[in-house]
Amino acid sequence: MSKGKLISIGGNEFKFTEEEVEIVELLDKNFFELGILERFVQESGGIDAHIEVITTASTIPFEVGESYAHAFSKIGCKHVGFLHIRNREEAQDAEYIERVRKADGVLFSGGNQYRLTTTFGGTNFLGTIRERYQNDNLIIAGTSAGAMAMSNTMIYQGSSQKALLKGEVKITTGFGLLDNVIIDSHFVKRGRFGRLAQAVASNPRCIGIGLGEDTAIVVTEGDNFEIIGSGLVLIFDGHSIRHNSISDLPEGAPISIENMIVHAMASGDRYTLSSREFTAADWKKAQA
Repeated sequence: MSKGKLISIGGNEFKFTEEEVEIVELLDKNFFELGILERFVQESGGIDAHIEVITTASTIPFEVGESYAHAFSKIGCKHVGFLHIRNREEAQDAEYIERVRKADGVLFSGGNQYRLTTTFGGTNFLGTIRERYQNDNLIIAGTSAGAMAMSNTMIYQGSSQKALLKGEVKITTGFGLLDNVIIDSHFVKRGRFGRLAQAVASNPRCIGIGLGEDTAIVVTEGDNFEIIGSGLVLIFDGHSIRHNSISDLPEGAPISIENMIVHAMASGDRYTLSSREFTAADWKKAQA
């Protein structure tokens, strides 16, 4: 059981390069009104919490940092730092490791999740974050690429158009903060249904989590999911798959899958990973 919490955010559209649309637009009205960033601050201990934003995934780290600085200032946060770590040598810097050791919350920005794992994999920096997540009450948030890197099994490549052709979805090892899941972001607007379906078909013990824009899951004890935000989260459960052609096909052939279970979840809904149990929000009670 993990003492810390994870907040995996689906991301939102941003006005930079194609790669950088992975970055959440923090100034988007819904982001504030629906409280995803505010929830992160609250879980971290409030506006006096010590927060570190890690911009490694982005190719424009300083621009991203400025957006986050503005967003956190609007909430009233007083102690926000930025770690613009660009390579593995910097990831081993004792000062950076000490900063995440003292932080109440850390947030990984969007960009390229492969850059995150190749920079931090096997480093003391990531080891410190993982140890504190397991044994302390560290709050770890990630948007888009930062969300996708949280799991042990991570998608790093795959077009939406060809996602149901064998071999089009590429998978590697993520940060390992959450076992037996695969997280995909920008799920609704970019039509990534087929991409996550193939990833789960290839790893049926994993639960697929498709995060819509301006939507997040809050993970408690490494097992209990709460949906927050304005959009949808889709859950792909491959445990009951009967027919799955992926192992017998040549590369590039279309795959077929029978009996994959899919849940569509909205704000207030909950999901328990260990029991694969969906619990709907009580809207009558919420409106009373």
